[in-house]
Amino acid sequence: MTVLLKLDGVCASYGDVGVLSRLNLQVSRGGITAILGANGAGKTTLLRTIFNVLVRRQGRVQFEGEDITHLRTPQVVRLGITHVPDGRGTFAQLSVEDNLLLGGYTLGSSQFVRKGMDRVYDLFPRLKERCRQQAGTLSGGEQQMLAIGRALMPNPKLILLDEPSFGLAPQIVAEIFKTLKNINQAGVSLLLVEQNAKIALSVASHVCLIETGEVIRSGPAEELQGDETVRKVYLGY
Repeated sequence: MTVLLKLDGVCASYGDVGVLSRLNLQVSRGGITAILGANGAGKTTLLRTIFNVLVRRQGRVQFEGEDITHLRTPQVVRLGITHVPDGRGTFAQLSVEDNLLLGGYTLGSSQFVRKGMDRVYDLFPRLKERCRQQAGTLSGGEQQMLAIGRALMPNPKLILLDEPSFGLAPQIVAEIFKTLKNINQAGVSLLLVEQNAKIALSVASHVCLIETGEVIRSGPAEELQGDETVRKVYLGY
């Protein structure tokens, strides 16, 4: 598989508190890569660092072979990376449609914006039904759909997803992950941080285990599913 995203020796911190420690990671084009680890292992920091929300102390991030280490977040978006943050990050006072329009701010042409909106509404018909509704009045599942839809608006090559199942009922989680698989099958690569290891492993093509800011193991999802340590620590059997 072609390498889409590559991190070499990346360190990141919140102020003086180091979180990532010389982390190495590769994400293949066209796949779903899941990041598993305990709370505090650095999973969310990893996504924020790729998206350049944090200042990196050292190391290098490459996307499609281009060094993006020092690019600002809007530049990263224009290259084809978007982010669905933990907590969804929707703008509660704005309508569903306005949230989506913000996600498409890099598109420029109204024709491309309309195409992006149509794509999102095809994936999430409920958002179309509620397009004039304030985002803050949506259910948790609908807000997660909106957050994913907003990330899809600029037609990205890679989406970073942070805990998309958090706080949602099992039926909604199943619906969300079915849609994520459809998005991936349409050609969008996914880098997924997910506390629900069972569902992450069910959709992922590749898995990385992260511990105290470092990737301690990675491999095909089928291989790690059969690993006794992974089953005991992450799957509970």
